[in-house]
Amino acid sequence: MDYSNITFNDLPRVVAELRDEVVGMRQMLSRLQEENVQCKENTHRPMSVEEAAEYLKIPLRTLYMKLGNGTIPATKPGKRYVLYQDELDKWLECSRRNPVPLSDEEQNAAVLASNRRKPNNRTW
Repeated sequence: MDYSNITFNDLPRVVAELRDEVVGMRQMLSRLQEENVQCKENTHRPMSVEEAAEYLKIPLRTLYMKLGNGTIPATKPGKRYVLYQDELDKWLECSRRNPVPLSDEEQNAAVLASNRRKPNNRTW
């Protein structure tokens, strides 16, 4: 239909077409969101140092050096390091030269974490 010459009598039909398109888009979005939720897996799983070196594709000695420096996020509950896949992914993204933009929630958390000041004596 040529939308440049819409008359007042054509409005109900045009509005009905638009409504059908919006309903179709809503259904498509909900279907895509359901598929996206189903595809997500739990990436917060503990890994050994050997698994982490294989995952990061770096030599084991380099990984131990970075763990000793504290550049790679890990915990050491006993004698061995425990690394988590999601923390390694975040570390990889943060150490990029061109970092991926943060989500709105992450940006808000970063701003709130950076603005911790002592209160001014005049405002007490």
